[in-house]
Amino acid sequence: MFSGGGIEKRGISKAVSKRSSSSRRSSSSSSTGSGSTSGSGSSSGSGSSSGSSGESGRSDNNSGSSSGSGSGSTPVGSPPHVQMASHESLNSESKSSSLNSKLGHESAGSPSAGSPSPPKSVCSSSSTSTDQHHHHQLAHVLNATSKMTVRDGTRTLRPDEPTLVPGEHMEGTAREVTYLCPYTGPKKGTLSVTNYRLYFRSPETDPPFELEVPLGVVSRIEKVGGANTSRGENSYGIEIFCKDIRNLRFAHKQENHSRRMVTEKLLQYAFPASHKLPFFAFEYCEQYPENGWTVYEPIAELKRQGLPNESWRITRINEDYELCETYPAVWAVPAAASDTDLRNVTAFRSRGRIPVLSWIHPESQATITRCAQPLVGVSGKRSRDDEAYIQHIMDANAQSHKIFIMDARPSVNAVANKARGGGYESEDAYQNAEVQFLDIHNIHVMRESLRKLQEVCYPHIDNAHWLSNLEATHWLDHIRCVLSGALRIADKVESHKTSVVVHCSDGWDRTAQLTALAMLMLDGYYRTIPGFAVLIEKEWLSYGHKFAQRIGHGDDRHQDEDRSPVFLQFVDCVYQVMKQFPHAFQFTEDLLITVLDHLYSCLFGTFLYNSERERMEKEVKTKTVSLWSLILSNPSDFENPLYNPATRHHVLFPLTSMRHLSLWDKYYCRWNPSMRPQEPVHIRFKELLHVKGQLERRVDELRRELAARQTHESPRVTSAIV
Repeated sequence: MFSGGGIEKRGISKAVSKRSSSSRRSSSSSSTGSGSTSGSGSSSGSGSSSGSSGESGRSDNNSGSSSGSGSGSTPVGSPPHVQMASHESLNSESKSSSLNSKLGHESAGSPSAGSPSPPKSVCSSSSTSTDQHHHHQLAHVLNATSKMTVRDGTRTLRPDEPTLVPGEHMEGTAREVTYLCPYTGPKKGTLSVTNYRLYFRSPETDPPFELEVPLGVVSRIEKVGGANTSRGENSYGIEIFCKDIRNLRFAHKQENHSRRMVTEKLLQYAFPASHKLPFFAFEYCEQYPENGWTVYEPIAELKRQGLPNESWRITRINEDYELCETYPAVWAVPAAASDTDLRNVTAFRSRGRIPVLSWIHPESQATITRCAQPLVGVSGKRSRDDEAYIQHIMDANAQSHKIFIMDARPSVNAVANKARGGGYESEDAYQNAEVQFLDIHNIHVMRESLRKLQEVCYPHIDNAHWLSNLEATHWLDHIRCVLSGALRIADKVESHKTSVVVHCSDGWDRTAQLTALAMLMLDGYYRTIPGFAVLIEKEWLSYGHKFAQRIGHGDDRHQDEDRSPVFLQFVDCVYQVMKQFPHAFQFTEDLLITVLDHLYSCLFGTFLYNSERERMEKEVKTKTVSLWSLILSNPSDFENPLYNPATRHHVLFPLTSMRHLSLWDKYYCRWNPSMRPQEPVHIRFKELLHVKGQLERRVDELRRELAARQTHESPRVTSAIV
């Protein structure tokens, strides 16, 4: 383990890829007041919002601070090419001094960084960004034609109704409804429900106050007060509990009889799976310049890693998902293992999830493989085929004669699983293998931890007891455990050149967290915008993380024991690493928030269902739009101006002690207006990107001038006179 954070650089030539940049939508003016800001600090370019939306009146919620940690010193025994992350480099905050004056006359006559040109396409109207110019992007795009007309031109909208996105239609409208904002008090207005979102608009402020929430974010709906029991103003209505930490309450007038209609429509479209309705993703038909479904191609990704080679082969033995229904169709397995061996090993691994390759070191050939627990049981069963298979994985790495098996569970849980037919590998049975337990708790513990965190962060923050309340949630303890486990895996592969097998119980929750984070630390490709999309598609989606059950897409069973914030924890861990290494990621935390918001929104088909097989059966790739279409079509919305492409070939070793971790307040506390920074950081980032582009162009010009001058002034070569 490392006592300090560091970056290790491999001896690989730099490759700086050119990144295309698309225009960003214009900013919108919104009303002030509610504090329930819209979700992603960066919403998605082509006119789309980022999913779990919020209230207008938002200022930028992007702190932009990177209060990282780092010792600045190199640990004893580190190789000369190890660069330690200094405190200054881990605390690279975008300064508040204006850069506008530095843009100079070169930017006159062209759109400034703060005034982006209109987007290329129109997307969802679920504004989830906390930034001012991210709120209500659709309204801005569609205003260019007619604010009062629906896209399909079938009818005229009232001023208090939302502008609809392709595939969206109105389901009901209730007037004289009061939104009980926990920060600014009651606001009266109109509540509209579509087949995609809830939209509230109050004309009491100037500009009007607006709130919109994708219905996929809704976890449960409860009626408040009864017709014969409610007394007093605003005591009769509904309360909506959301998956993104907030809860919203609306008061209805009993004489209007509007609550019943709103409740019925919300239940119907917030929980389409429970009502045998299609997800809105199958109705949404926006067109994007980039097709996000092509970002990940398994064979191409394996070839990028140098496969197949003499030690590893690519197989389509699971092409029909018969061998393992939760695994992808394409695997990379040891070349020494035959198809018969693979079939025999599936019988000894939980759910048939055998060890398959996730990542291979480009130099040492040490590997990260993932699987599920062995079916040892209380009798201590053994499988010669499974033991030989693990030996094949070790033998494929000529640099080491040892292999580590990283079991994500606490050892007590692993032992308890024997009673249910599972268990863990015995070091007596698996020669040259060392089993290590990483002490990461199960999905039920994580769900309870998030519930406690929600109580601490929303609606009000107890500043006097903030630290003790946060500690009582144990959320950062769990984040530390996951990060520490991933760091141990990366260390074994990079520093010790040994292969690692990773598993938990079934291999689709904690296993995905560990392998994806270790790969993020080891391979700079996954720290680029398209690479991060590939990482999620590969380690989470194709290998069967149960998104539908963990998130509860479209069903009303909010107390389902299968729900858990496993993927949220992974993204939080990515944020913690980004904070310590702000120059090593091509994207900002706005991309992470956009991904999380659309994890819930059901606007895109990316996170629907539990496995690759289910998505194939539902024809998700042909009938829905990919989230990566939105992101790859608008990369400039998520680009990090501090990114140094040279870090692409660096290995990151983050600090994982508690004093170097902090709550991701831009995500968890974004609805509270007191947590917003005074300056919109996304505008500062756009300015920095503009200046960076100018400087890069100037450097290129100077290099060309220097080359031309050297050519012109080079001495003339003459032959000797004899």
